[in-house]
Amino acid sequence: MPDDATSDRGTWVVLGGVHLLNRTAPRRPDEPIVLVRVPPQEVCGPATTVVVRWDTLGLCPADALRADGGILGAARIDGRQMFHHSIAGPALRELAGAEAAPGLVPLCYLAEHTGGGYHAYAQIRFHPEDACFVRTTREPVGHGPIGELRWLDPVLTAHAESSTALNNHLRYFRKHFSGTELEYKYTLDPAPDVWSASMELLKVLRDGGLEYCQPEYREEFQIHHTENHLFDVIGPEPEIGYVSFIPTVTAGHVLKRKWFTEDAFARREAITPGLDIAPDRFEAYLTDELGLQVQAMPPFQRVRYDIQCESMRTGHVYGIFLDRCSLLAAPEVALSQCELEYLRSRSVLDHGQDGVLSEMARINVWLRDYLASRGWATYHTFYSKRSFLRDTVAARPDLVPPDGIRTSDNRP
Repeated sequence: MPDDATSDRGTWVVLGGVHLLNRTAPRRPDEPIVLVRVPPQEVCGPATTVVVRWDTLGLCPADALRADGGILGAARIDGRQMFHHSIAGPALRELAGAEAAPGLVPLCYLAEHTGGGYHAYAQIRFHPEDACFVRTTREPVGHGPIGELRWLDPVLTAHAESSTALNNHLRYFRKHFSGTELEYKYTLDPAPDVWSASMELLKVLRDGGLEYCQPEYREEFQIHHTENHLFDVIGPEPEIGYVSFIPTVTAGHVLKRKWFTEDAFARREAITPGLDIAPDRFEAYLTDELGLQVQAMPPFQRVRYDIQCESMRTGHVYGIFLDRCSLLAAPEVALSQCELEYLRSRSVLDHGQDGVLSEMARINVWLRDYLASRGWATYHTFYSKRSFLRDTVAARPDLVPPDGIRTSDNRP
């Protein structure tokens, strides 16, 4: 771990009026700024994302200062008692004053840099159990003793410059490689029960089994159970890939489309929601409306459990999906896979695309070793659902849907 992440660094959760974040009122020289010294919470120094869980902090020294530097008081506050339902608790209320306490929120997390100054992380989510912070300063700011508040102006300025991202729910996410799916796949053989395998893997991530990574903040697990009506797109040449109709609860369909000639790590992808098309019109829509040459493949059921894995070091979020696909007409014909996919990045600072790829490769090595240790898979592939269905119908021609090939008369 870098020197900047050693435990003797000073780290603080800084509390102040919410108007300092949303700028609904001017800053006053006599208003309180509360410095709560906490154990270091970053996975490295500097990180991109920091999550602070109140019940892990223990007894914390707290100093209340006026914004102009005057001293208001000091106390020791139990992290579990700091807030009640995201409202300042009695000890904090007494320290900050009854007038300021109702609007008191975590403003930022500060981490002392070994060369001087502080790395600042803006608060983006605040709950009774925890808070999430994202780094907003590229370089350390505010050199000098913490109590001199030299860091306060640059920290608030950095927050204001990114306020449209920081002050809006989930706006701080960005997406690299837009329109492209990046994915490693593992075929699980013998196939485990994907539910128990998912729970086991999620526990390993919660316990810190993957360096620098944690389950994604408040979005660690998702369940999906869908039908999938997939059509192999065999022409025209620029359109080769597949198209898939997925029913939704509103009786419409999501159209998922991927372009590729061979199974690969990167594939162009587009998703169109809200299509009101009856199943008996799927092929006609593809041929007549989109001008595609298609072959209908056996429809299947997909049961998928998504573990969302967040790198606290970079802010990149990856999905580790475990699924089981079985044919509706022949449930004994099934494919079970584990997929590692890049999803999004939680950051207001730029990070190059190369960083996504190198980190994803590191996680893939860890995942390969993890799966191998359980006897499920020893190497990654790019084996797609299209390839699985092609192999299935080659072995079982009786599973090809009736009128399986349709070609548009007005192809380009």
